[in-house]
Amino acid sequence: MRIVDREPVESGGERLTLVPESVDDLWHLSHIIEPDDRVASDTERRIQRTDDRLRDTGGEREHIWAELAVTDVEFARFANRLRVGGTIEACSREDQLGNHHTINVEQHDEIELEKRLKPDQRDRLESAVEAAEAPDVAIATVEEGQAYVHTVAQHAAEERVRLTGPTGKGEYARSRSELFADLRAVLERLDADAIVLAGPGFTKRDALAHIEEEAPDLATSITTVDTAGVGDRGVHEVLKRGAVEEIQRETRIAREAALIDELTDRIADGAEVAYGPQQVATAAEYGAIDRLLVVDEQLRRERRNGDWEIDVDSVIETTEQKGGEVTVFSSEFEPGQQLATLGGIAALLRYRLE
Repeated sequence: MRIVDREPVESGGERLTLVPESVDDLWHLSHIIEPDDRVASDTERRIQRTDDRLRDTGGEREHIWAELAVTDVEFARFANRLRVGGTIEACSREDQLGNHHTINVEQHDEIELEKRLKPDQRDRLESAVEAAEAPDVAIATVEEGQAYVHTVAQHAAEERVRLTGPTGKGEYARSRSELFADLRAVLERLDADAIVLAGPGFTKRDALAHIEEEAPDLATSITTVDTAGVGDRGVHEVLKRGAVEEIQRETRIAREAALIDELTDRIADGAEVAYGPQQVATAAEYGAIDRLLVVDEQLRRERRNGDWEIDVDSVIETTEQKGGEVTVFSSEFEPGQQLATLGGIAALLRYRLE
């Protein structure tokens, strides 16, 4: 996520100009934008023509700028877009004021969002921005005589290192082991969370065997992918196949799974834990929460018109004010689904309440 601009507004909130740079960013926005927020963007709208000389075609699509008072938000996963519906409150065409409209937000579209961010929403936004800047995944592509290393932040790849030189026989030949050693040194310096090692043929497997022997810890972070090319072409193939997205998804699942495992172990042992809305709210009041766990879809429902007899935003705010951390789980993955069976909210405590 890229924040182009942000400024305070009279209501006490902010007006942010945002550019989602990945499908993940669109998903994050679906949990940040809520009913009664204001969202503005360039958009298209079918507008009925009033020219009697033209045959009525049911309206023609025109480019307009519109600001909506949001009524509904939907992340259309298979279309890779975010749909934000609402009433037009401001528009480049005054005759459209008061009508309902849907803005379709896709990757790299610029939107303006006016709202008062809740603490977890602010954390989510900051995490999305950090994810776009941090090279958490590296892609190394290698074939005989050449290797390239790119870093990936979300879906943007940047070439960092190019290692080339002839191999085989002769005075200027460069041994494969030398190329592999240089590649290993580059990957160790990058200290990426995960590495995709790609390329045609068997060279990448020989490179991996070298790394497994010389740097076994580094090797544990490597996944191999077959590609027809190296360099920019090879990176494009890796991204197109979704290998990086899968690594990022598995990394998040692993973090959430570790927290769920700790939660269930504590429940089994009768240790420092609370689960369910009322227990968690009580723990928050006592300042006992070390880490609050809540499912994103449950959180969104409760903010609209939920069944809990607690103010979930107050619990989050109190937790953070008293030094606790908040993790919002994805309902799409198994750890979030496990947490949902425990009431959708739980906490790892600093001490037992009873």
